[in-house]
Amino acid sequence: KADHGVFPEQALVAVDGQPVEYKKFFYIMLNKPKGYLSATKDRNAPTVLDLLPEKWRVRDLAPVGRLDKDTEGLLLFTNDGPLSHRLLAPRFRVAKTYFLRVEGEITLPDLKTLEEGVILEDGYRTLPAKVRLLRAGEISELELTIYEGKFHQVKRMLKAVGKEVVYLQRKSMGALTLDPGLALGESRELSAEEIQRLKSS
Repeated sequence: KADHGVFPEQALVAVDGQPVEYKKFFYIMLNKPKGYLSATKDRNAPTVLDLLPEKWRVRDLAPVGRLDKDTEGLLLFTNDGPLSHRLLAPRFRVAKTYFLRVEGEITLPDLKTLEEGVILEDGYRTLPAKVRLLRAGEISELELTIYEGKFHQVKRMLKAVGKEVVYLQRKSMGALTLDPGLALGESRELSAEEIQRLKSS
């Protein structure tokens, strides 16, 4: 008896007579705007999935990690479970870089504390971070790289040195950097090179 099963990995798929490349996994970069929850569905608020084109919403894509509702910037979507796990697992310490504005002037002692690890309000001491002061003043600007992903971590770290974050944007995750050509709310597929770099993060 002939086996008429379909094996997508081996099948030649055509649309209107034109061959279409089969993809098992999808990798989407979104420039997340404020006002959206990092979830696939919510009854009371719009989610980041609502921002993706319909063709990607049917792919069982999920955000890799979370950005706060009022945080902007890089958010990765994929249906590649092993990669998602690797990027989020604490033991791999994947770097995440943020641009932030805070109320008040950042001092040298503040920078040293952030770099060495901050004791949060619950007693947890964060891993050492990389900090670059971009602008000091009534509103200071920083670039902060952390290697873990505790709840509201960046805001809590700055609160621990007496500062309030007024703007937060994620610039990169591992080897993946936010495309400067993506406007807020826009998304695109990753290139093969970006995927390879990300898997090597």
